[in-house]
Amino acid sequence: MTAIVPGTSPVVLIAEELAPSVLEVLGTDVEIRHVDGADRSALLPALADAAAVMIRSATQIDAEALAAAPHLKVVARAGIGLDNVDVPAATERGVMVVNAPTSNIVSAAEHAVALLLAAARQIPAADASLREGAWKRSKFMGVEVTDKTVGVVGLGRIGVLVAQRLAAFGVTLIAYDPYIQPGRAAQLGVRLVSLEELLRESDFITIHLPKTPETLGLIGAAELATTKKGVIIVNAARGGLVDEAALADALVSGQVGAAGLDVYAQEPTTDSPLFGLPNTVVTPHLGASTTEAQDKAGTAVARSVRLALQGEFVPDAVNVQAGGIVAEDVRPGLPLGERLGRVFTAVAGGLAQSVAVEVRGKIAEFDVSVVQLAVLKGVFSDVVEEQVTYVNAPLLAEQRGLEVSLASDVESPDYRNLITVRGAMADGTQVTVSGTLFGKNQVPKLTEVNGFDIDLDLSGYLLFFVYTDRPGVVGTVGAALGEAGINIAGAQVSRTTRGGEALMAVTVDSPVPAELLGDIAGRIGAREARSADLNAR
Repeated sequence: MTAIVPGTSPVVLIAEELAPSVLEVLGTDVEIRHVDGADRSALLPALADAAAVMIRSATQIDAEALAAAPHLKVVARAGIGLDNVDVPAATERGVMVVNAPTSNIVSAAEHAVALLLAAARQIPAADASLREGAWKRSKFMGVEVTDKTVGVVGLGRIGVLVAQRLAAFGVTLIAYDPYIQPGRAAQLGVRLVSLEELLRESDFITIHLPKTPETLGLIGAAELATTKKGVIIVNAARGGLVDEAALADALVSGQVGAAGLDVYAQEPTTDSPLFGLPNTVVTPHLGASTTEAQDKAGTAVARSVRLALQGEFVPDAVNVQAGGIVAEDVRPGLPLGERLGRVFTAVAGGLAQSVAVEVRGKIAEFDVSVVQLAVLKGVFSDVVEEQVTYVNAPLLAEQRGLEVSLASDVESPDYRNLITVRGAMADGTQVTVSGTLFGKNQVPKLTEVNGFDIDLDLSGYLLFFVYTDRPGVVGTVGAALGEAGINIAGAQVSRTTRGGEALMAVTVDSPVPAELLGDIAGRIGAREARSADLNAR
């Protein structure tokens, strides 16, 4: 990364309207230029001199835009989502991509609380009725929040903020989150329960989970049927976590008393069965739409731009290979550490009580503290609602009571470099995964899982099956994947003894649905079946 050279002023191109405080953070040693990022004919030539471009959601920074920006060092998105940035193309060109992953958490939490209260007191319907000239006090009977049980589905940063705010109403707080320790939840005044118990006991349910294959459709018709009659449900997290058709049916039947929604399976949308119901409160994804959130987003990415242009390591970079002050020998260890973290979470099936990161070999001659952060980023990437970065990964661990340690040793008997992630689970079991960097291109490879030796590229989608060693299993797995049209990139079987326990690791080119993974496990009698997405974020 080229540092700012005295006497020169790097060009920072602002392509959309940002908070005035952004200019103050950027300072006077950069040249600020403005362009309408939605106008491609204006954007592309303006990028020719840019060292940084700052955008929101209307500007597309794709491969074409990146090719038009030969001096570009950093793309800064003043917000969370990166759908309008081609991150892989940016990474390939050495362009850092940063966003503001925590800028809207307070706004999102407050909006969830607002939806809950509005649904409980039928405020929008009463407002509309009065504006139409009707005074119908008896029609809009509400319910109090005080002394009720509130179930929080997902106790991440936003879920915690919601719980803290609702605690002031004198409610009983319960939560479902398999990736937080009971002790940490207890400190927050929240009792951890299963999802089934939460659905059964709650008077209000508020959802704060990331959207993953596991959480998509988490609450459907069967789950809604187990709730208290008249329950009030709020979803201000991600569309699709609640089956919208099933929710509409439950609202019509009265099984669900009311719902507050800010997100939808398809966005933007103006056509939903939920919009015509009198007992819904609906908003067009306004969770981050506050002056304060936009200000925080702008100033956060402005600070990252400053760091990037100064050649410093940028904690909020989403494509970590573009780090600044991290030693060249350490940089390849970052994607390896992150992927090992994802594999660790997949194998563990939940959050460990402690995680120890061990770095051995030549890489250990340098400061490898960032490798620990990379591992934590991987550990939490698929289990929390918010974007995980180097900045918030340690905080996520602290919030969940996860003890983390790092050890390094230049001695590595078997590999030039080796990273191992060890974890102690609540039931006393140990989970370990190890990996190395292979060849001239430093390709991340998996070398060990729970004592089973493996030699497999850490790429694509990784599947694990633990079963009793016997003939025919490899063929059965291959046939099942083939029937589903899923291509196998690599596979390996490791076993303790002949006829003993075996582990099969398979990399495939496309995602494997949970139903198919379970079906394969059933066919081969697997004791465990896990999957991990190793694609670059």
